[in-house]
Amino acid sequence: MTVRLICILIGYILGLFQTSYIIGRMHGIDIRDYGSGNAGTTNMLRTMGTKAGLMTFAGDCLKCVLAVAIVRVVFAKSHEDILPLLSLYGAAGVILGHNFPFYLGFRGGKGIAATAGLVLSFNPIMAICGIIIFFSIFLTTHYVSLGSLLVYVGILIELPILGQMGYFHMEQGHLTEMYVVALFLALMAFWKHRENIKRLLSGTERKTYLLKKNKK
Repeated sequence: MTVRLICILIGYILGLFQTSYIIGRMHGIDIRDYGSGNAGTTNMLRTMGTKAGLMTFAGDCLKCVLAVAIVRVVFAKSHEDILPLLSLYGAAGVILGHNFPFYLGFRGGKGIAATAGLVLSFNPIMAICGIIIFFSIFLTTHYVSLGSLLVYVGILIELPILGQMGYFHMEQGHLTEMYVVALFLALMAFWKHRENIKRLLSGTERKTYLLKKNKK
């Protein structure tokens, strides 16, 4: 249990690097006082433009990639048999730190860019599936929230399939634990997007565009 907590702590510390908040402060604003009030990529994209949005995405994505890399380096020899599980705990810590940064009153983002870092660093199959799912939904509907939530649905399907096929080379108990952690992250994402879900169902969710001015 101690090693799992260490992985979460490593991730949480890196997750505290709030890219949107830092960029906003560099421009004299607190991004949480604008737009949706969310400290994440989509709000930055809508509030400060494409460049700021892409910088935010890159920063929040990379901090999760870095956390997974650190966990793998630190525990590669001592816990090689459960390294995929520990990597997921590290990524979960980043998402928690991003969503609930203690120094910002626990008001952060929704963890989607950090989740992108998770799927990109976890394994190639999940990375490819995540990219296909998100962009196929986003480019056809322009709903970031819908694409993001369906990525999590994909994770909940892909992870058990890969696990039961022996892709992660772990015992069943550890595989089940990994599935539970992924389920927790998915439930947290859906909870953080509860207002978006309501708007999607009512047809009032705001669309987002990458290459042209976002509509109010």
